Amino acid sequence: MPPNSAPSVRAQFSRPAGARTQVVRRTQRSGDSAVRLATIRSLDRGRNVRRLIVLTSAIVAIALLAWQSTGTALGAAPRVSVIRIDGTIDSLTAGHIERTLDQAHNDAATLFVIQLDTPGGRLDSTREIVEHMLESEIPIAVYVSPAGARAASAGTFVLAAAHVAVMAPGTSVGAATPVGSGGAELPATLSRKVSEGTQAFIRSIAQVRNRNADALEATVSRALAYSAQEAVEQDIADLIVPDMNSMLEQLHGRTVETATGPVVISSAGGKVSRVDRTLLERALDILANPNVVLALFLIGGIAVLVEVSAPGMLAPGIAGAIALALAFVGFFSLPGSWGGLLLIAVALGLFYAEASAPGFSLFGAGGLVALVLGSVFLFGDTSGPSDFPEPSYMVSPIMIAVAAGLTAVTWVLFIRFVRVEGGTSSGFQTEDQSQLEGAWGVALSDLEPSGRVRIASKEWAASTDPGVSIRKGDEVRVTGVYGQVLKVERLLQERKR
Repeated sequence: MPPNSAPSVRAQFSRPAGARTQVVRRTQRSGDSAVRLATIRSLDRGRNVRRLIVLTSAIVAIALLAWQSTGTALGAAPRVSVIRIDGTIDSLTAGHIERTLDQAHNDAATLFVIQLDTPGGRLDSTREIVEHMLESEIPIAVYVSPAGARAASAGTFVLAAAHVAVMAPGTSVGAATPVGSGGAELPATLSRKVSEGTQAFIRSIAQVRNRNADALEATVSRALAYSAQEAVEQDIADLIVPDMNSMLEQLHGRTVETATGPVVISSAGGKVSRVDRTLLERALDILANPNVVLALFLIGGIAVLVEVSAPGMLAPGIAGAIALALAFVGFFSLPGSWGGLLLIAVALGLFYAEASAPGFSLFGAGGLVALVLGSVFLFGDTSGPSDFPEPSYMVSPIMIAVAAGLTAVTWVLFIRFVRVEGGTSSGFQTEDQSQLEGAWGVALSDLEPSGRVRIASKEWAASTDPGVSIRKGDEVRVTGVYGQVLKVERLLQERKR
Protein backbone atom coordinates (compact mmCIF):
# COMPACT_ATOMS: atom_id res chain seq x y z
CA MET A 1 0.00 0.00 0.00
CA PRO A 2 1.41 3.45 -0.82
CA PRO A 3 2.49 5.46 2.19
CA ASN A 4 -0.02 8.19 1.75
CA SER A 5 -3.01 5.78 1.55
CA ALA A 6 -3.43 5.30 5.28
CA PRO A 7 -3.57 9.00 6.14
CA SER A 8 -6.24 9.53 3.54
CA VAL A 9 -8.38 6.79 5.04
CA ARG A 10 -7.75 8.08 8.48
CA ALA A 11 -8.53 11.55 7.25
CA GLN A 12 -11.86 10.40 6.01
CA PHE A 13 -12.80 8.82 9.24
CA SER A 14 -11.39 11.76 11.12
CA ARG A 15 -13.68 14.18 9.34
CA PRO A 16 -16.59 15.68 11.20
CA ALA A 17 -19.99 14.00 11.08
CA GLY A 18 -21.49 16.66 8.82
CA ALA A 19 -18.74 16.22 6.30
CA ARG A 20 -19.23 12.47 6.31
CA THR A 21 -22.97 12.96 5.70
CA GLN A 22 -22.27 15.14 2.71
CA VAL A 23 -19.96 12.48 1.29
CA VAL A 24 -22.66 9.82 1.73
CA ARG A 25 -25.23 12.00 0.03
CA ARG A 26 -22.91 12.67 -2.86
CA THR A 27 -22.29 8.95 -3.13
CA GLN A 28 -26.04 8.24 -3.16
CA ARG A 29 -26.61 10.86 -5.80
CA SER A 30 -23.85 9.33 -7.88
CA GLY A 31 -25.49 5.89 -7.49
CA ASP A 32 -28.90 7.24 -8.46
CA SER A 33 -27.40 8.85 -11.54
CA ALA A 34 -25.79 5.57 -12.53
CA VAL A 35 -29.09 3.75 -12.09
CA ARG A 36 -30.91 6.37 -14.12
CA LEU A 37 -28.24 6.18 -16.78
CA ALA A 38 -28.50 2.38 -16.91
CA THR A 39 -32.29 2.63 -17.11
CA ILE A 40 -32.07 5.13 -19.95
CA ARG A 41 -29.63 2.93 -21.79
CA SER A 42 -31.91 -0.09 -21.28
CA LEU A 43 -34.89 1.87 -22.60
CA ASP A 44 -32.87 2.93 -25.61
CA ARG A 45 -31.93 -0.65 -26.30
CA GLY A 46 -35.63 -1.67 -26.03
CA ARG A 47 -36.62 1.10 -28.42
CA ASN A 48 -33.95 -0.05 -30.86
CA VAL A 49 -35.19 -3.65 -30.64
CA ARG A 50 -38.77 -2.54 -31.24
CA ARG A 51 -37.67 -0.41 -34.17
CA LEU A 52 -35.78 -3.38 -35.59
CA ILE A 53 -38.85 -5.62 -35.19
CA VAL A 54 -41.09 -3.05 -36.83
CA LEU A 55 -38.62 -2.56 -39.68
CA THR A 56 -38.26 -6.31 -40.19
CA SER A 57 -42.04 -6.77 -40.13
CA ALA A 58 -42.44 -4.01 -42.67
CA ILE A 59 -39.88 -5.61 -44.98
CA VAL A 60 -41.56 -9.04 -44.66
CA ALA A 61 -44.99 -7.51 -45.30
CA ILE A 62 -43.73 -5.71 -48.38
CA ALA A 63 -42.13 -8.92 -49.64
CA LEU A 64 -45.35 -10.86 -49.06
CA LEU A 65 -47.40 -8.24 -50.84
CA ALA A 66 -44.98 -8.26 -53.75
CA TRP A 67 -45.07 -12.07 -53.90
CA GLN A 68 -48.85 -12.09 -53.70
CA SER A 69 -49.08 -9.48 -56.42
CA THR A 70 -46.73 -11.51 -58.59
CA GLY A 71 -48.69 -14.72 -57.86
CA THR A 72 -51.96 -12.97 -58.67
CA ALA A 73 -50.55 -11.71 -61.91
CA LEU A 74 -49.37 -15.17 -62.83
CA GLY A 75 -52.62 -16.74 -61.65
CA ALA A 76 -54.56 -14.27 -63.76
CA ALA A 77 -53.22 -15.98 -66.88
CA PRO A 78 -56.08 -18.13 -68.25
CA ARG A 79 -55.89 -21.88 -67.70
CA VAL A 80 -58.19 -23.88 -69.96
CA SER A 81 -58.78 -27.61 -69.42
CA VAL A 82 -60.03 -29.56 -72.46
CA ILE A 83 -61.35 -33.13 -72.60
CA ARG A 84 -62.71 -35.05 -75.57
CA ILE A 85 -65.81 -37.23 -75.51
CA ASP A 86 -66.17 -39.01 -78.85
CA GLY A 87 -68.14 -42.14 -78.12
CA THR A 88 -71.15 -43.51 -76.31
CA ILE A 89 -72.00 -41.76 -73.05
CA ASP A 90 -71.98 -44.29 -70.23
CA SER A 91 -70.95 -44.61 -66.60
CA LEU A 92 -67.26 -44.48 -67.56
CA THR A 93 -67.83 -41.22 -69.42
CA ALA A 94 -69.59 -39.77 -66.38
CA GLY A 95 -66.70 -40.81 -64.15
CA HIS A 96 -64.16 -39.30 -66.56
CA ILE A 97 -65.98 -35.96 -66.65
CA GLU A 98 -66.33 -35.90 -62.87
CA ARG A 99 -62.62 -36.60 -62.35
CA THR A 100 -61.37 -34.07 -64.88
CA LEU A 101 -63.78 -31.40 -63.63
CA ASP A 102 -62.45 -31.86 -60.10
CA GLN A 103 -58.91 -31.73 -61.44
CA ALA A 104 -59.67 -28.50 -63.30
CA HIS A 105 -61.05 -27.00 -60.08
CA ASN A 106 -57.90 -27.99 -58.17
CA ASP A 107 -55.72 -26.52 -60.94
CA ALA A 108 -57.66 -23.21 -60.74
CA ALA A 109 -58.72 -23.49 -64.37
CA THR A 110 -60.65 -20.53 -65.71
CA LEU A 111 -62.58 -22.57 -68.29
CA PHE A 112 -63.46 -26.25 -68.73
CA VAL A 113 -64.13 -27.36 -72.32
CA ILE A 114 -65.84 -30.61 -73.38
CA GLN A 115 -65.16 -31.34 -77.02
CA LEU A 116 -68.14 -33.50 -77.92
CA ASP A 117 -68.99 -35.95 -80.68
CA THR A 118 -71.43 -38.61 -79.50
CA PRO A 119 -74.27 -40.71 -80.90
CA GLY A 120 -75.90 -40.75 -77.45
CA GLY A 121 -75.77 -42.94 -74.38
CA ARG A 122 -77.41 -43.97 -71.16
CA LEU A 123 -79.99 -41.74 -69.50
CA ASP A 124 -78.76 -42.39 -65.95
CA SER A 125 -75.17 -41.52 -66.91
CA THR A 126 -76.42 -38.40 -68.70
CA ARG A 127 -78.25 -37.27 -65.56
CA GLU A 128 -75.07 -37.73 -63.55
CA ILE A 129 -73.05 -35.64 -66.02
CA VAL A 130 -75.65 -32.87 -66.11
CA GLU A 131 -75.70 -32.78 -62.32
CA HIS A 132 -71.94 -32.19 -62.20
CA MET A 133 -72.19 -29.51 -64.87
CA LEU A 134 -75.00 -27.58 -63.19
CA GLU A 135 -73.11 -27.62 -59.86
CA SER A 136 -69.79 -26.55 -61.37
CA GLU A 137 -68.04 -23.46 -60.03
CA ILE A 138 -65.94 -23.31 -63.19
CA PRO A 139 -67.45 -22.05 -66.47
CA ILE A 140 -68.05 -25.00 -68.81
CA ALA A 141 -68.15 -24.77 -72.59
CA VAL A 142 -69.32 -27.72 -74.68
CA TYR A 143 -67.90 -27.58 -78.20
CA VAL A 144 -69.46 -29.93 -80.76
CA SER A 145 -66.64 -30.55 -83.23
CA PRO A 146 -65.10 -31.28 -85.69
CA ALA A 147 -67.25 -30.65 -88.73
CA GLY A 148 -69.61 -33.57 -89.16
CA ALA A 149 -69.75 -34.31 -85.43
CA ARG A 150 -73.03 -34.55 -83.56
CA ALA A 151 -74.45 -34.11 -80.11
CA ALA A 152 -77.24 -36.60 -80.65
CA SER A 153 -79.55 -38.10 -78.08
CA ALA A 154 -77.79 -37.87 -74.70
CA GLY A 155 -75.38 -35.34 -76.20
CA THR A 156 -78.28 -32.88 -76.52
CA PHE A 157 -78.64 -32.76 -72.72
CA VAL A 158 -74.91 -32.31 -72.23
CA LEU A 159 -74.78 -29.45 -74.74
CA ALA A 160 -77.81 -27.75 -73.20
CA ALA A 161 -76.32 -27.99 -69.68
CA ALA A 162 -73.16 -26.08 -70.63
CA HIS A 163 -72.67 -22.47 -69.57
CA VAL A 164 -71.78 -21.83 -73.20
CA ALA A 165 -72.95 -24.14 -76.02
CA VAL A 166 -70.70 -23.90 -79.07
CA MET A 167 -70.91 -25.81 -82.36
CA ALA A 168 -68.60 -26.10 -85.33
CA PRO A 169 -69.98 -25.61 -88.84
CA GLY A 170 -71.51 -28.79 -90.23
CA THR A 171 -72.45 -30.28 -86.85
CA SER A 172 -75.87 -31.19 -85.46
CA VAL A 173 -77.78 -31.64 -82.22
CA GLY A 174 -81.03 -33.37 -81.25
CA ALA A 175 -83.03 -36.59 -81.65
CA ALA A 176 -83.27 -37.38 -77.95
CA THR A 177 -86.30 -39.68 -77.70
CA PRO A 178 -85.62 -42.42 -75.11
CA VAL A 179 -85.95 -46.07 -76.04
CA GLY A 180 -84.92 -49.40 -74.56
CA SER A 181 -81.53 -51.05 -74.74
CA GLY A 182 -80.39 -51.66 -78.28
CA GLY A 183 -82.87 -49.16 -79.71
CA ALA A 184 -86.02 -51.24 -79.15
CA GLU A 185 -89.29 -49.39 -78.76
CA LEU A 186 -90.66 -49.16 -75.23
CA PRO A 187 -94.17 -50.33 -74.30
CA ALA A 188 -96.75 -47.56 -74.77
CA THR A 189 -97.38 -46.83 -71.07
CA LEU A 190 -93.74 -46.99 -70.11
CA SER A 191 -92.76 -44.94 -73.15
CA ARG A 192 -95.21 -42.18 -72.16
CA LYS A 193 -93.90 -42.08 -68.58
CA VAL A 194 -90.28 -42.04 -69.67
CA SER A 195 -90.89 -39.44 -72.37
CA GLU A 196 -92.66 -37.11 -69.94
CA GLY A 197 -89.90 -37.49 -67.39
CA THR A 198 -87.22 -36.86 -70.01
CA GLN A 199 -89.08 -33.81 -71.35
CA ALA A 200 -89.26 -32.39 -67.83
CA PHE A 201 -85.55 -33.06 -67.43
CA ILE A 202 -84.55 -31.15 -70.55
CA ARG A 203 -87.00 -28.31 -69.75
CA SER A 204 -85.38 -27.86 -66.36
CA ILE A 205 -81.95 -27.66 -67.97
CA ALA A 206 -83.22 -25.08 -70.46
CA GLN A 207 -84.66 -22.95 -67.65
CA VAL A 208 -81.41 -22.98 -65.68
CA ARG A 209 -79.32 -22.05 -68.73
CA ASN A 210 -81.90 -19.66 -70.25
CA ARG A 211 -82.29 -21.67 -73.45
CA ASN A 212 -85.30 -22.28 -75.68
CA ALA A 213 -87.22 -24.88 -73.68
CA ASP A 214 -89.75 -25.57 -76.44
CA ALA A 215 -87.08 -26.26 -79.06
CA LEU A 216 -85.15 -28.52 -76.72
CA GLU A 217 -88.28 -30.35 -75.61
CA ALA A 218 -89.09 -31.06 -79.26
CA THR A 219 -85.87 -33.07 -79.52
CA VAL A 220 -87.43 -35.47 -77.00
CA SER A 221 -91.13 -35.38 -77.84
CA ARG A 222 -90.73 -35.36 -81.62
CA ALA A 223 -87.11 -36.53 -82.02
CA LEU A 224 -86.21 -33.31 -83.86
CA ALA A 225 -82.61 -32.55 -84.77
CA TYR A 226 -81.05 -29.20 -85.65
CA SER A 227 -78.06 -28.09 -87.68
CA ALA A 228 -75.56 -25.77 -86.07
CA GLN A 229 -77.12 -22.71 -87.72
CA GLU A 230 -80.64 -23.80 -86.72
CA ALA A 231 -79.50 -24.49 -83.16
CA VAL A 232 -78.18 -20.93 -82.81
CA GLU A 233 -81.33 -19.46 -84.37
CA GLN A 234 -83.50 -21.56 -82.00
CA ASP A 235 -81.44 -20.41 -78.99
CA ILE A 236 -80.22 -23.94 -78.29
CA ALA A 237 -76.56 -23.09 -78.99
CA ASP A 238 -74.75 -19.81 -78.42
CA LEU A 239 -71.99 -19.67 -81.02
CA ILE A 240 -70.73 -21.21 -84.23
CA VAL A 241 -66.93 -21.18 -84.45
CA PRO A 242 -64.58 -23.03 -86.80
CA ASP A 243 -61.89 -24.07 -84.31
CA MET A 244 -60.87 -24.15 -80.66
CA ASN A 245 -58.70 -21.01 -80.76
CA SER A 246 -61.52 -18.96 -82.25
CA MET A 247 -63.85 -20.20 -79.55
CA LEU A 248 -61.44 -19.24 -76.76
CA GLU A 249 -61.04 -15.73 -78.25
CA GLN A 250 -64.80 -15.21 -78.52
CA LEU A 251 -65.56 -16.53 -75.03
CA HIS A 252 -63.01 -14.28 -73.34
CA GLY A 253 -64.73 -11.65 -71.21
CA ARG A 254 -68.14 -13.31 -71.41
CA THR A 255 -70.06 -13.43 -68.09
CA VAL A 256 -71.82 -16.67 -67.11
CA GLU A 257 -73.78 -17.75 -64.05
CA THR A 258 -72.05 -20.59 -62.16
CA ALA A 259 -73.09 -22.39 -58.98
CA THR A 260 -71.31 -19.72 -56.93
CA GLY A 261 -72.50 -16.70 -58.88
CA PRO A 262 -71.51 -14.68 -61.96
CA VAL A 263 -68.05 -15.40 -63.36
CA VAL A 264 -66.24 -13.61 -66.18
CA ILE A 265 -64.63 -16.14 -68.51
CA SER A 266 -60.89 -15.68 -68.99
CA SER A 267 -59.76 -17.80 -71.93
CA ALA A 268 -57.78 -15.77 -74.50
CA GLY A 269 -54.03 -16.23 -74.68
CA GLY A 270 -53.90 -18.70 -71.82
CA LYS A 271 -52.51 -22.18 -71.33
CA VAL A 272 -54.65 -24.92 -72.86
CA SER A 273 -54.26 -28.33 -71.19
CA ARG A 274 -55.78 -31.40 -72.83
CA VAL A 275 -56.64 -34.02 -70.21
CA ASP A 276 -56.59 -37.58 -71.54
CA ARG A 277 -58.05 -40.69 -69.98
CA THR A 278 -55.91 -42.44 -67.41
CA LEU A 279 -54.54 -45.93 -68.01
CA LEU A 280 -57.21 -47.36 -65.71
CA GLU A 281 -59.99 -45.52 -67.56
CA ARG A 282 -58.70 -46.84 -70.88
CA ALA A 283 -58.59 -50.38 -69.52
CA LEU A 284 -62.13 -50.06 -68.21
CA ASP A 285 -63.22 -48.69 -71.57
CA ILE A 286 -61.90 -51.84 -73.25
CA LEU A 287 -63.63 -54.08 -70.71
CA ALA A 288 -66.95 -52.25 -71.07
CA ASN A 289 -67.68 -53.98 -74.36
CA PRO A 290 -70.41 -56.66 -74.60
CA ASN A 291 -68.28 -58.91 -76.83
CA VAL A 292 -65.28 -58.65 -74.49
CA VAL A 293 -67.44 -59.36 -71.45
CA LEU A 294 -68.93 -62.50 -73.03
CA ALA A 295 -65.49 -63.76 -74.08
CA LEU A 296 -64.10 -63.24 -70.57
CA PHE A 297 -67.07 -65.02 -68.98
CA LEU A 298 -66.61 -68.03 -71.24
CA ILE A 299 -62.82 -68.16 -70.91
CA GLY A 300 -63.02 -67.81 -67.16
CA GLY A 301 -65.83 -70.32 -66.80
CA ILE A 302 -64.18 -72.98 -68.97
CA ALA A 303 -60.84 -72.48 -67.18
CA VAL A 304 -62.47 -72.96 -63.78
CA LEU A 305 -64.26 -76.11 -65.03
CA VAL A 306 -60.94 -77.49 -66.25
CA GLU A 307 -59.47 -76.91 -62.79
CA VAL A 308 -62.47 -78.53 -61.09
CA SER A 309 -62.44 -81.51 -63.44
CA ALA A 310 -58.67 -81.99 -63.15
CA PRO A 311 -57.61 -80.70 -59.72
CA GLY A 312 -54.01 -79.76 -59.11
CA MET A 313 -53.26 -77.96 -62.38
CA LEU A 314 -53.61 -74.52 -60.66
CA ALA A 315 -52.91 -72.43 -63.79
CA PRO A 316 -56.43 -72.83 -65.26
CA GLY A 317 -58.00 -71.99 -61.91
CA ILE A 318 -55.94 -68.83 -61.44
CA ALA A 319 -56.43 -67.66 -65.04
CA GLY A 320 -60.15 -68.42 -64.82
CA ALA A 321 -60.60 -66.45 -61.61
CA ILE A 322 -58.85 -63.42 -63.12
CA ALA A 323 -60.90 -63.61 -66.32
CA LEU A 324 -64.17 -63.85 -64.37
CA ALA A 325 -63.20 -60.87 -62.19
CA LEU A 326 -62.48 -58.77 -65.29
CA ALA A 327 -65.75 -59.94 -66.86
CA PHE A 328 -67.74 -58.74 -63.86
CA VAL A 329 -65.97 -55.36 -63.97
CA GLY A 330 -67.11 -54.91 -67.56
CA PHE A 331 -70.56 -56.36 -66.85
CA PHE A 332 -71.27 -53.81 -64.09
CA SER A 333 -70.21 -50.98 -66.41
CA LEU A 334 -72.93 -51.92 -68.90
CA PRO A 335 -76.72 -52.35 -68.79
CA GLY A 336 -76.44 -56.09 -68.35
CA SER A 337 -79.14 -58.66 -67.67
CA TRP A 338 -78.86 -61.01 -64.72
CA GLY A 339 -81.09 -63.43 -66.61
CA GLY A 340 -78.53 -63.75 -69.39
CA LEU A 341 -75.74 -64.20 -66.87
CA LEU A 342 -77.72 -66.94 -65.14
CA LEU A 343 -78.17 -68.78 -68.44
CA ILE A 344 -74.41 -68.71 -69.02
CA ALA A 345 -73.87 -70.10 -65.51
CA VAL A 346 -76.39 -72.87 -66.29
CA ALA A 347 -74.49 -73.64 -69.50
CA LEU A 348 -71.23 -74.04 -67.59
CA GLY A 349 -72.98 -76.24 -65.04
CA LEU A 350 -74.28 -78.50 -67.81
CA PHE A 351 -70.80 -78.73 -69.29
CA TYR A 352 -69.53 -79.89 -65.92
CA ALA A 353 -72.33 -82.42 -65.75
CA GLU A 354 -71.24 -83.67 -69.15
CA ALA A 355 -67.77 -84.23 -67.75
CA SER A 356 -69.20 -86.20 -64.82
CA ALA A 357 -71.58 -88.21 -67.03
CA PRO A 358 -69.35 -89.11 -69.98
CA GLY A 359 -70.48 -89.09 -73.55
CA PHE A 360 -71.88 -86.31 -75.70
CA SER A 361 -75.39 -86.39 -74.34
CA LEU A 362 -78.27 -84.22 -73.28
CA PHE A 363 -76.06 -82.29 -70.87
CA GLY A 364 -73.67 -81.14 -73.58
CA ALA A 365 -76.47 -80.18 -75.98
CA GLY A 366 -78.35 -78.38 -73.23
CA GLY A 367 -75.18 -76.50 -72.30
CA LEU A 368 -74.75 -75.21 -75.86
CA VAL A 369 -78.39 -74.07 -76.02
CA ALA A 370 -78.13 -72.30 -72.67
CA LEU A 371 -74.88 -70.68 -73.79
CA VAL A 372 -76.41 -69.26 -76.96
CA LEU A 373 -79.49 -67.98 -75.14
CA GLY A 374 -77.39 -66.46 -72.36
CA SER A 375 -75.22 -64.67 -74.92
CA VAL A 376 -78.28 -63.21 -76.64
CA PHE A 377 -79.90 -61.99 -73.42
CA LEU A 378 -76.71 -60.98 -71.56
CA PHE A 379 -77.20 -57.35 -72.65
CA GLY A 380 -80.68 -57.62 -74.09
CA ASP A 381 -82.75 -56.35 -71.17
CA THR A 382 -85.57 -54.23 -72.62
CA SER A 383 -87.53 -53.96 -69.40
CA GLY A 384 -86.17 -50.54 -68.53
CA PRO A 385 -85.56 -47.24 -70.35
CA SER A 386 -81.83 -47.27 -69.75
CA ASP A 387 -80.67 -45.92 -73.08
CA PHE A 388 -81.27 -43.45 -75.87
CA PRO A 389 -81.80 -44.75 -79.42
CA GLU A 390 -78.37 -45.09 -80.99
CA PRO A 391 -76.20 -47.07 -78.54
CA SER A 392 -76.52 -50.82 -78.84
CA TYR A 393 -75.34 -53.03 -76.00
CA MET A 394 -76.04 -56.31 -77.76
CA VAL A 395 -73.48 -59.04 -78.23
CA SER A 396 -72.62 -59.48 -81.90
CA PRO A 397 -74.31 -62.51 -83.52
CA ILE A 398 -70.97 -63.42 -85.07
CA MET A 399 -69.40 -63.33 -81.62
CA ILE A 400 -72.14 -65.59 -80.27
CA ALA A 401 -71.63 -68.15 -83.05
CA VAL A 402 -67.85 -68.11 -82.67
CA ALA A 403 -68.04 -68.34 -78.87
CA ALA A 404 -70.47 -71.27 -78.95
CA GLY A 405 -68.41 -73.14 -81.51
CA LEU A 406 -65.08 -72.61 -79.78
CA THR A 407 -66.55 -73.48 -76.40
CA ALA A 408 -68.02 -76.73 -77.69
CA VAL A 409 -64.82 -77.73 -79.47
CA THR A 410 -62.60 -76.81 -76.52
CA TRP A 411 -64.71 -78.68 -74.00
CA VAL A 412 -65.12 -81.79 -76.16
CA LEU A 413 -61.37 -81.91 -76.83
CA PHE A 414 -60.61 -81.49 -73.14
CA ILE A 415 -63.00 -84.30 -72.17
CA ARG A 416 -61.52 -86.51 -74.88
CA PHE A 417 -58.03 -85.74 -73.62
CA VAL A 418 -58.71 -86.51 -69.99
CA ARG A 419 -60.72 -89.63 -70.80
CA VAL A 420 -59.06 -91.23 -73.74
CA GLU A 421 -55.99 -89.57 -75.18
CA GLY A 422 -54.54 -88.29 -71.98
CA GLY A 423 -51.44 -90.44 -71.94
CA THR A 424 -50.23 -90.08 -68.38
CA SER A 425 -52.83 -88.93 -65.90
CA SER A 426 -50.43 -87.90 -63.14
CA GLY A 427 -50.98 -84.19 -63.80
CA PHE A 428 -54.68 -84.60 -62.99
CA GLN A 429 -54.42 -86.71 -59.86
CA THR A 430 -54.55 -86.03 -56.17
CA GLU A 431 -52.63 -88.31 -53.83
CA ASP A 432 -55.75 -90.35 -53.02
CA GLN A 433 -56.74 -90.69 -56.66
CA SER A 434 -53.30 -91.94 -57.65
CA GLN A 435 -53.93 -95.00 -55.49
CA LEU A 436 -56.83 -95.98 -57.76
CA GLU A 437 -54.54 -96.83 -60.67
CA GLY A 438 -54.44 -100.59 -61.06
CA ALA A 439 -57.56 -101.12 -58.96
CA TRP A 440 -60.12 -103.68 -60.13
CA GLY A 441 -63.82 -103.15 -60.42
CA VAL A 442 -66.94 -103.92 -62.42
CA ALA A 443 -68.79 -102.05 -65.18
CA LEU A 444 -72.22 -100.84 -64.09
CA SER A 445 -73.24 -99.94 -67.63
CA ASP A 446 -72.01 -100.49 -71.16
CA LEU A 447 -68.91 -98.42 -71.96
CA GLU A 448 -69.00 -97.39 -75.65
CA PRO A 449 -66.61 -95.84 -74.83
CA SER A 450 -68.06 -94.08 -71.75
CA GLY A 451 -70.25 -95.22 -68.88
CA ARG A 452 -70.28 -95.98 -65.16
CA VAL A 453 -68.12 -98.37 -63.13
CA ARG A 454 -67.78 -99.39 -59.49
CA ILE A 455 -64.24 -99.20 -58.12
CA ALA A 456 -63.30 -99.48 -54.42
CA SER A 457 -66.96 -99.58 -53.39
CA LYS A 458 -67.65 -96.27 -55.13
CA GLU A 459 -69.40 -95.42 -58.39
CA TRP A 460 -67.34 -93.52 -60.99
CA ALA A 461 -67.69 -92.07 -64.47
CA ALA A 462 -65.38 -94.01 -66.75
CA SER A 463 -64.22 -94.23 -70.34
CA THR A 464 -62.20 -96.70 -72.37
CA ASP A 465 -60.22 -96.50 -75.60
CA PRO A 466 -62.04 -95.60 -78.84
CA GLY A 467 -63.47 -98.61 -80.61
CA VAL A 468 -63.39 -100.73 -77.45
CA SER A 469 -66.67 -101.86 -75.91
CA ILE A 470 -67.02 -103.04 -72.34
CA ARG A 471 -70.32 -104.66 -71.40
CA LYS A 472 -72.23 -104.25 -68.18
CA GLY A 473 -70.93 -106.69 -65.59
CA ASP A 474 -67.46 -107.04 -67.14
CA GLU A 475 -64.52 -106.74 -64.81
CA VAL A 476 -62.35 -103.70 -65.44
CA ARG A 477 -59.01 -102.29 -64.35
CA VAL A 478 -58.19 -98.60 -63.81
CA THR A 479 -55.38 -97.35 -66.06
CA GLY A 480 -55.72 -93.61 -65.40
CA VAL A 481 -57.46 -91.10 -63.16
CA TYR A 482 -58.52 -87.71 -64.51
CA GLY A 483 -60.38 -85.85 -61.80
CA GLN A 484 -63.76 -87.55 -61.45
CA VAL A 485 -63.32 -89.61 -64.62
CA LEU A 486 -61.49 -92.96 -64.72
CA LYS A 487 -59.90 -94.51 -67.75
CA VAL A 488 -60.38 -98.29 -67.68
CA GLU A 489 -59.78 -101.40 -69.70
CA ARG A 490 -61.33 -104.86 -69.64
CA LEU A 491 -59.64 -106.93 -66.97
CA LEU A 492 -59.78 -110.02 -69.18
CA GLN A 493 -57.52 -108.29 -71.69
CA GLU A 494 -55.05 -107.51 -68.96
CA ARG A 495 -54.97 -111.13 -67.85
CA LYS A 496 -54.49 -112.37 -71.40
CA ARG A 497 -51.39 -110.23 -71.62
